[in-house]
Amino acid sequence: MPKKRSSSPGGCGRLTLTWLAAALAVVFTAWLLPGVHVKGLFPAAFLAAAVIGAGNAVVRPFLIVLTLPVTLLTMGLFLLVINGLMLELADLFLAGFQVDGIFWAAIGSIVLSVATTALERMFGVDDED
Repeated sequence: MPKKRSSSPGGCGRLTLTWLAAALAVVFTAWLLPGVHVKGLFPAAFLAAAVIGAGNAVVRPFLIVLTLPVTLLTMGLFLLVINGLMLELADLFLAGFQVDGIFWAAIGSIVLSVATTALERMFGVDDED
C-alpha cells in the first residue's frame, strides 16, 4: 500500500516554521504577561526562541533526571519550575529578553508552550515523523 504523502514541510522548511512559531510565541507571551519582556521580533525573539529550544534539547533532560524524586513527589508539577528555568536561561544569555523571576518564568512557560503548539498547527507543522 502506498504511503500517504504529508502536506507539511520537511527538513529546513519545517525547522524554519518551527523557529518562526516559537519566536512569535515568545512575542505573544511577552505581550500577554507583564513579567516577560522582549525587545522586538528580530533579533531578540528569534534568539530567545533559539536559546529556549537549545536549553530544552540539552539542559532540560539533565535537570529532569536530577530532580526526578522532587518531580515524582509533586506529581509532575515541578516540571513547571524546570520549564521556567529554561526561560530564565534565555534571560541570562540575552539582553533583549527578560523574565521578572521564577513565577513569571513558570507561567510564561505554560503560555509559551500553548502558543507555540497553536502556531505550529496553524503553519502546518506536525510531529508525525
